[in-house]
Parts: sequence; C-alpha cells; structure tokens
Amino acid sequence: MNDCFICHKHNGAIKTDGVTIYEDEYIYVGHIDRNGKPNYLGHIMIDLKRHAPTLGDMTEEEAKAFGLMMSRVSKALMKSENAEHVYAVVSGNAVPHLHLHLMARYPNTPKEFWGPWEVYDWEDAPMGDNQAVIELCNRIKKYLENN
Repeated sequence: MNDCFICHKHNGAIKTDGVTIYEDEYIYVGHIDRNGKPNYLGHIMIDLKRHAPTLGDMTEEEAKAFGLMMSRVSKALMKSENAEHVYAVVSGNAVPHLHLHLMARYPNTPKEFWGPWEVYDWEDAPMGDNQAVIELCNRIKKYLENN
C-alpha cells in the first residue's frame, strides 16, 4: 500500500485533475488524470476507498455503494453530457487497488472508435484541459445532487 497511486490520491499526497465528484466512507468518484496530457472528457473513475485489489474483495456495504454509484454516474453521463453509451472497465493490472473506469461514448463517434480504450485513438474525440475537466466534474456533481 505504500506505493499505491490510488491510496496516495485519497490521502492527498497526489493532486489529480478535476474536482471530487462524490465521496463517502466507501468510494471516491473523480475524473481520470493523464499527467498533463489532454483528458478524454467523460472518463470517470470510481475508486474503492479501502485498499482492496478486486471486486471480490469488497464488503457488501462497499459493493452496494460501488454498484449504485456506477449506475448513477453512468446515468449522469448520459443525461448531463449526452453520452449515448457508457463503457465500464475494471482491470487492476497496473494498479492493484479496485477502481472502475466509466467512459462516455458520444453521438457521432465513428464505429471504429467504439470501445473503452478506442475512443482515445479518435482524432476528433472530446479532449480537454483541467478547466474543461473541472467544468464536466461540476456538471456531473450537480446532476447527482439533483437526481
């Protein structure tokens, strides 16, 4: 855990792009950070706050919070950001701390760029700087608060 990126993010040792979308005792929701590179707008991360590597390591309470937030953020991306589809990926290969990638697919995305990682290869993908990420985070946060 001493070298866990996600644990360092949660304890404030690492600053990431955007702002906190949601946080409670079990989960943290924010936008992906690409270390100064433009971000694909609508690539949201849901992290388990407790250091646990896989979906199977969650307690029932954590699983309820995680699943509910996955659904709520996906709906927020569709309603607030006009996503036509939301991809969900849990890998854990690079960072063994449970985190879920939610990636919006927007209307008019060419089919050859459909897929959670393929959207990054599309030259017309909606990319943005930290200010654009903050604005998106605030829209998602507002949607969650109001719905």
